[in-house]
Amino acid sequence: MNGLIGKKVGMTRVFTDVGEDIPVTVIEAGPCYVTQIKTEETDGYTAVQLGYNPKKEKRANNSEKGLGAKANTDPMSILREFDLNDDEVSLGDEINVSIFESGQIVDVTGTSKGRGFSGVVRRHGFKGGPKTRGQSDRWRAPGSIGASADPSRVFPGMRMPGQYGNKKVTQKGLIVVATDPEKNLLLVKGAVPGPKSGYVIIRKVQ
Repeated sequence: MNGLIGKKVGMTRVFTDVGEDIPVTVIEAGPCYVTQIKTEETDGYTAVQLGYNPKKEKRANNSEKGLGAKANTDPMSILREFDLNDDEVSLGDEINVSIFESGQIVDVTGTSKGRGFSGVVRRHGFKGGPKTRGQSDRWRAPGSIGASADPSRVFPGMRMPGQYGNKKVTQKGLIVVATDPEKNLLLVKGAVPGPKSGYVIIRKVQ
């Protein structure tokens, strides 16, 4: 297996033997369960579908119930596909944080915090306009956005106010500092996208 589904717990720090302070993000990685195996014959490609965070039967839809019944597991809230590689897995197998090891490089994908409709100062880091010369209501305005008679339009990609956050973000090249298989915890160096309790996907870098 080259990946796992998890949930962001928060941030802390660990100290090395020489006293170095390392900021880490704590992720509750798994346990995940194999809910479906994709093959060339049936689906046209090879992959394995993992399920995370079991849900009550009465809250599951028919598709989730059907996948759980075939895999002999509870219905799962989160379903994601991963490359199968050369690993041998069976329906219902449990995949946990033990697939990772210290020093390994991983990519973590999550949904960034949603900050709603934001102005250019917050969204893009503009410094704002001058605080004098009668400009009492234009401090945080973007300023001029257009050109002159030629080309007489605003170019695509202009940095302007708009929806900020709540997007899929992948943080690449994070290093696994430690794992705790008993508590299903994974400690990675650096920050991970999203809020606490947000779902994330951890993938090994091949």
